[in-house]
Amino acid sequence: MELIGGCYEQIVFGFAVRPAENWAVAPDFTHHAHSASLSAVAVNDRYVVTGSRDETIQIYDMKNRVEHGALLQHNGTISCLEFYGRTHLLSGAEDGLICIWNTKNWECLKSIKAHKGHATSLSVHPSGKLALSVGTDKTLRTWNLVEGRSAFVKNLKQNAHLVKWSPNGESYVVVTANKVDIYQLATASVSGTIVTERRVSSVRFITDCILAIAGDEEFVRFFDCESQECLCEFKAHENRIKDIYSFKREDLHILVTASSDGYIKMWSIDPDKIKTSPSLLCEVNTKARLTCLAVWLKSNLETKQTSDDAKGSSSQVSEEPPVKKICRTDSGKTAERDGQEASKKIKPANVKQKKKKMSQILK
Repeated sequence: MELIGGCYEQIVFGFAVRPAENWAVAPDFTHHAHSASLSAVAVNDRYVVTGSRDETIQIYDMKNRVEHGALLQHNGTISCLEFYGRTHLLSGAEDGLICIWNTKNWECLKSIKAHKGHATSLSVHPSGKLALSVGTDKTLRTWNLVEGRSAFVKNLKQNAHLVKWSPNGESYVVVTANKVDIYQLATASVSGTIVTERRVSSVRFITDCILAIAGDEEFVRFFDCESQECLCEFKAHENRIKDIYSFKREDLHILVTASSDGYIKMWSIDPDKIKTSPSLLCEVNTKARLTCLAVWLKSNLETKQTSDDAKGSSSQVSEEPPVKKICRTDSGKTAERDGQEASKKIKPANVKQKKKKMSQILK
């Protein structure tokens, strides 16, 4: 497995983790990936993608260890990225767009004007049929990915900045500042609310009922989604936590945390003993101001990933491209074309030219 971290210094870090060797961590690569700070990262079992304030999405083929090109559809900071299995990637940005990409040829299948303001977060249902998004227009939107259209709009009192489905897809959480609202899919209503002292920066479901919450402080807390009771809290870092990530390896639940103190840490969690503080498996000091985090796993056949970044091998999203859309050209200008031509202006056209050995450019 590989720890992937992004930072303000425009660099992507990769650290190889060897569980069989007492969770030893070894530096694998550093890559000056963008021309501005990184804002988002997502993984599936082959690719790592990173988003930045430079308005681009960079693709890395971890199987072949090569840089795979860039996607240039958005205008504005890339705010959120999420894979659905091996077949699709969804991206959201400050331009209010949500784009759906085919990971086979990296064609933009659909470009949706999702929010009047920025699209701040999105999450795909485990079935691949629905997605949720929140933005700075104070709305929570449900998307029918089969038909590629809006299914439901809920007005919020404040701008939400995070949304996340539970692993079973029966509930989801919406985060506004320091408040986490828990919704039930069956009723589309709030079943409970968790309020923290500081702004929430990241949330992850450990199980369907246990939610990990981190924010602008040094602590991570585990909450029961049904009772909203705080089950455990522990000091993970010496500075505020920027992002957390969770996955399951064999029977082991693992939480990964990244902080402004420069450290990435991996923790072992026992859901049956959740009130006990997790044990530290390993840590690494990147000496950078971290912004985003993910863990790349070599194969879903060997490891069962419970994060929201890989939930199936096929998708239900519509592959019908829009009639017209605006894409950004390499010169930074905009050009209006029919959907097929515009979607091809992403950069897999330059993939072969940019396929450099990651070991050569990064180690």
